Amino acid sequence: MNQDDKKVIDLLKTLSIDMIYEAKSGHPGICLGASPIIYTLYARHMNINTNDTTWLNRDRFIMSAGHGSALLYACLFLAGYNITLDDLKNFRSINSKTPGHPEFGVTPGVDATTGPLGEGLATAVGMAISEAHLEARYNKKKKSLMDKNAIQIFNYNTYVLCSDGDLMEGVSYEAASLAGTLKLGKLIVLYDSNNICLDGSTSKTFTENVLKRFEALGWHTQCVNNGEDVNQIDKSIIKAKMVTDKPSIIEIKTVIGKYSKNEGTNKVHGTPLSKEDITSLKTTLGVIDVPFTIQEEVVSIFRKQIYDRSNKKYTLWAEDYNEYMNDAPSMLKAEIECLMTRGLKFDVISMFKDRFAKDYKDALRSTNGDVLQTITNSMPFMIGGCADVATSTKAYVPNMGDFSSNDYSCRNIFYGVREHVSGSISNGIALSGLRPYSSCFLTFSDYLKPSIRLSAMMNLPVVYIFTHDSILNGEDGPTHQPIEQLAMLRSIPNLDVFRPADANEIVGCWDLILKNTNKPSAIVISKEEVQIINTTSSFDVKFGAYIVRKETNKLDGIIIATGTEVSLAIKIANRLYETNNLDIRVISMPCMSKYKEQTDEYKNMLLPMGIKVIVMEFLSSFGWGEFVYNDKYLITLNEFGKSGKKEDILKEFKLDYMNVLNKVYELLK
Repeated sequence: MNQDDKKVIDLLKTLSIDMIYEAKSGHPGICLGASPIIYTLYARHMNINTNDTTWLNRDRFIMSAGHGSALLYACLFLAGYNITLDDLKNFRSINSKTPGHPEFGVTPGVDATTGPLGEGLATAVGMAISEAHLEARYNKKKKSLMDKNAIQIFNYNTYVLCSDGDLMEGVSYEAASLAGTLKLGKLIVLYDSNNICLDGSTSKTFTENVLKRFEALGWHTQCVNNGEDVNQIDKSIIKAKMVTDKPSIIEIKTVIGKYSKNEGTNKVHGTPLSKEDITSLKTTLGVIDVPFTIQEEVVSIFRKQIYDRSNKKYTLWAEDYNEYMNDAPSMLKAEIECLMTRGLKFDVISMFKDRFAKDYKDALRSTNGDVLQTITNSMPFMIGGCADVATSTKAYVPNMGDFSSNDYSCRNIFYGVREHVSGSISNGIALSGLRPYSSCFLTFSDYLKPSIRLSAMMNLPVVYIFTHDSILNGEDGPTHQPIEQLAMLRSIPNLDVFRPADANEIVGCWDLILKNTNKPSAIVISKEEVQIINTTSSFDVKFGAYIVRKETNKLDGIIIATGTEVSLAIKIANRLYETNNLDIRVISMPCMSKYKEQTDEYKNMLLPMGIKVIVMEFLSSFGWGEFVYNDKYLITLNEFGKSGKKEDILKEFKLDYMNVLNKVYELLK
């Protein structure tokens, strides 16, 4: 390490601990231990342009160990991003550019929201998948060895800084396993290995040989025994970049809280250093003991290192990009331009005009699969897959090929039995400008909850396709029969949850999903065969709720239903009108959150005051209370299902036709 290296690293350390001391909270341990790692990466390897933060071919960096945010912000400030010294002083303050953990869209230079350990590493796998796909799809290949016209508009690396905690989380193992299988050679993980977690030494909880584990997963592995040795870290990254047929992990042995009085212990993990400790540390480093002292000479050293390397590459890339775009067909130009803006939208309703006959009948999961296939054939950015249930969820597009190390241009991703990571990877894909979808059974959406939550936080247009949406999964029993999952999904802020009743509503749901480029969506689909309803409307799905059976003369009551229960509600309403002269309005509510966005005038028209309302949804009642007088008007299910034939299950829980008919009659007579 030369003197210039040391000066920048020391400034990274002191800025970080000053931020944490000012905020009176944070994690100084990783900032002191891992500063040489992040310095080496940005000074010698990261290709970035601080004036063009959306550069398509920039290297990506994910601080998976999100508790090290102070170190990342100090690095981005010194690198020249639009972050001020005042922003650093406002670390962890309300509405600042420097929140407690990195947040995408808040801090310039932050490529993903991280914090829940393991999620960052898994998201990075999605970014590496995207790079491989974009490179295979768009780069202009050489036609011969003599051909000088090859243009690589996509050729970037994805780097991750992770901790022991990241690698303890199961999602990181799921991600690493798939990354090894796919041979994602441009994914490089820097493992800050300090043998300490919040509760103490990892000798109590985490004693496996991590590099042997990753080697078994198909990764290229290295170890740097001295985390202060910039040159060794540099050489290891160079070597990792040369391995193109495997992802790489570099274990870098560090000392948590290096140079503080509690170095090497868990006491320095998440507690700010005392004023005396900071003074002692700065004395040891040989720097001025004045908070937030910036030496312009040191800042210039770091920025020059980044500029001298990155600017030349950016300039050459810009020349290639302009040449590529000048020669590209108009549709190809539009595709690439939309990667930065997520601006490619489709009118799904027009695509399916007159597609479904009045007597159309099919399982909703199959109908959804057909719609997905048509959309994917027309929309080049759609890419996704299933957690080993493609034959059941029908979320597979036959003519799009299977994404693999043999062909990265294909668009069907096989996640294997890895529900959680399918969501995390989808976030990484969405952060790269593509439109990903992930599919599994509704009951296993619980596995994806952390990833869905991050999709919503980052405003990412990820589509979650959940099938097998009721207790009618039958003989598979209660483990496969969702009850509370739909309520859980609806409780997530900034997530639109759709439960369509038939083919018409499926089309309407997808139209909204694809027109919304800044919000994730979940579409919940039945495996049951459903006859198309002649009163449903693709256009009216946008209201979230609308009338599918209007009263004939007088309004005696209202039934709100979703999904397959809509057909049942209409059948019951018709029967009670014929036999008991009860005139019932039926409302389909495919998306509760969209309904809540409507005007009071529309809501009052749909649900006039003083009229009894019944809710019919054979899942948890949670969230429906605001629509009814009391719980007796909820025809829902608040207990786990049972294994058996679907007809027997419905009778067991008094949700068969006759029982529901009688209950509606008793409530409205």
